[in-house]
Amino acid sequence: MNTYIGLLRGINVGGHKKIKMADLREMLNKLNFSEVQTYIQSGNIVFKTSEVNKAELESTIKKEIAKTFGFEVPVLVKSREEIVSIVEENLYIKDENLEPSMLYFTLLHKMPSDDALQQFREIHFDNEVFSMGNHVVYLAYKLGASKAKRDNNFIEKKLKVSATTRNLRTMQKLVELSS
Repeated sequence: MNTYIGLLRGINVGGHKKIKMADLREMLNKLNFSEVQTYIQSGNIVFKTSEVNKAELESTIKKEIAKTFGFEVPVLVKSREEIVSIVEENLYIKDENLEPSMLYFTLLHKMPSDDALQQFREIHFDNEVFSMGNHVVYLAYKLGASKAKRDNNFIEKKLKVSATTRNLRTMQKLVELSS
């Protein structure tokens, strides 16, 4: 069995696209996933399956959410190993001037074009730093996420890719739950 982490974008935000985590777990169990766990209300899933094709898993989960809950939600699936690597490769974690609460990860569904990346790199905001990884933008918001300009919507618009953002604590908890 393979361990995966599924990340849903834009559920339970501002009263829109509401999904109870118990209902989500039940739906995933019906898809024959095993050891299904969720973490907080923002669509973080840990599960096991024999399926190895992540694109197929994303499609299956997305279709089942639309069928079960009546709306579409972007779904990103990563292996446990990919999430561990993403967390470990965040250089900001080692920066003593940055609090863990300032650190965020925007996971990209696919890598953006070179042109979009170049334009994205040229945009700077005070009190925000970022670096690019493989399918991830590492972010440090020195004034907190609520004041950030380089947020998930901005990143999706500028890079022209679907994305979802999680904080360091959530990423670490997903690694822990998937152990």
